[in-house]
Amino acid sequence: MNFGKWSALIVLAVALSAATLIGSDAAWLGTSTLIAIYSLLALSVGVTYGQAGILSVAQGAFASIGAYVTGILTTRYGLSPFLTLPASVLLPALIALPLARLVSPLSPLVLAIATLMFATIIEILVRGGGELTGGYLGLSGIPPLFDAQTPVTFNLIAWLAVTVVVFLYGNLMNSAWGRAINTVRHDPTRAVADGMNVSHLRSLVFALGAGMAGLAGWLYAHQLSFISPDLFGIPVAINAILMAVVGGAGAVLGPVAGAVVLSFFYEFLPGQESRGMFYGAALILTLLLAPNGLLGFARSRRGRVHQRETEVSPAVTPEKAFS
Repeated sequence: MNFGKWSALIVLAVALSAATLIGSDAAWLGTSTLIAIYSLLALSVGVTYGQAGILSVAQGAFASIGAYVTGILTTRYGLSPFLTLPASVLLPALIALPLARLVSPLSPLVLAIATLMFATIIEILVRGGGELTGGYLGLSGIPPLFDAQTPVTFNLIAWLAVTVVVFLYGNLMNSAWGRAINTVRHDPTRAVADGMNVSHLRSLVFALGAGMAGLAGWLYAHQLSFISPDLFGIPVAINAILMAVVGGAGAVLGPVAGAVVLSFFYEFLPGQESRGMFYGAALILTLLLAPNGLLGFARSRRGRVHQRETEVSPAVTPEKAFS
């Protein structure tokens, strides 16, 4: 069984176990669903930044596009939410492709500023959308996914979406295409020498991350039944980056781990200021103690323990082996 299947099974097992423990507690079910949605946003950061080295602050904007697409199509045109899902995923990806062509050659800091400007433009367009987007007030009356939807079923659907994304993500990174992406990040010169189209690869990865964010927006819209321009602002994108970095942006399950850990502590911290301080402290401690994130730190610890055990164990000579 490959790593993608193992990762997906881990996510599914943890989600089902959590759902069993939570039961019908509405508050915890809402928190669990929100963690699943943030996991998708963090996974989109993991793909773009952890694998391709593209530090984007536009993941919230792509989630907003996905949310508004399904909100408009379901409330204005009466389409089924499941029929709007492809559009909510594909439209952010299609918008991201030409944007990536423009920003991917830039330095990391300039790229982050460029994506920040893009996110601001999207927010301005949504606010000025009039009746189509609801303007400053937003869209309300977004229907549930199906008539008999309950918090339990929606929570399971959200985590099933995370499981599918993790499965596809893990298999992608184990493929030749995934290895090419890692080569582009760590050694672009070698990638060019090997005949890779670096700009094209980075654009595809950026579009893939935008599609993941659009899926998160689609879920969030049908969970709240309401969306507004402030719902996916810059703080949401920054939180997703923090989650990916804390959990380990380069590991497939790292962003999910970061989303679970930070969201779990977030629920118990009183006040917005203390929450901001906690996020800042978590980021600083991660960068100082575990630059590769929690999962990267755990992996390196296992590697060091295995190395020490190998060095301590005596070498087996042929004479000892047959004595």
